[in-house]
Amino acid sequence: MNKTPMLLAALVLGSFAVAGVSLVVVTHAAMDQRILENARLAMQRKLAAIVPEGRYDNDPLTDRILVSDPTLLGTHETQVYRVRQGDQPVALILNPVVPNGYAGPIELLVSVLHDGTIGGVRVLSHHETPGLGDQIEEAKSDWVLSFDGKSLGQPPAESWAVKRDGGVFDQFTGATITPRSIVVAVKNTLAYVQAQGARLYTAPALATPSGRGDS
Repeated sequence: MNKTPMLLAALVLGSFAVAGVSLVVVTHAAMDQRILENARLAMQRKLAAIVPEGRYDNDPLTDRILVSDPTLLGTHETQVYRVRQGDQPVALILNPVVPNGYAGPIELLVSVLHDGTIGGVRVLSHHETPGLGDQIEEAKSDWVLSFDGKSLGQPPAESWAVKRDGGVFDQFTGATITPRSIVVAVKNTLAYVQAQGARLYTAPALATPSGRGDS
């Protein structure tokens, strides 16, 4: 019995199988790279929104460190992106977590300018109630913009609270826990930056670039 046709058929099928697997691997790798690049671009836009335009010439996504202060920053590892103009420090952008939101943790970006004032605050992720706690999103209300220009001394420490607690920040109708928690988290972020000082700008940068939350 001539086995040649069977061997040829097996070789052809094997070649198709190898080609198919190779195509899947290449396509998957390309998709992964595209997803990572999209995440990087999205993160760049978020960072740019909370740092004065034209004030920096570095890439904060590659000039970053990881720090740990669960008490003030709400998580065991926190990203810190350094923003610079030449050799001059411009801002630090931290990625703290609010552990006690009404419906779970809330992930933030907080920009602290070199003079100790807030450049901007943005919410990266949350699980707050639609129509109530989700007003922390910039797309839903301008509440989060109320932090712009604030510092540990302005307002005074005792006024870093929602108005219901005697502070200067608005709360939401039917949802006080969420804004109260974020006010505390932003204040704690300022306190962390003040306590750490220049070390946050001089610590060696991590070797790999970041999109969001990876290490």
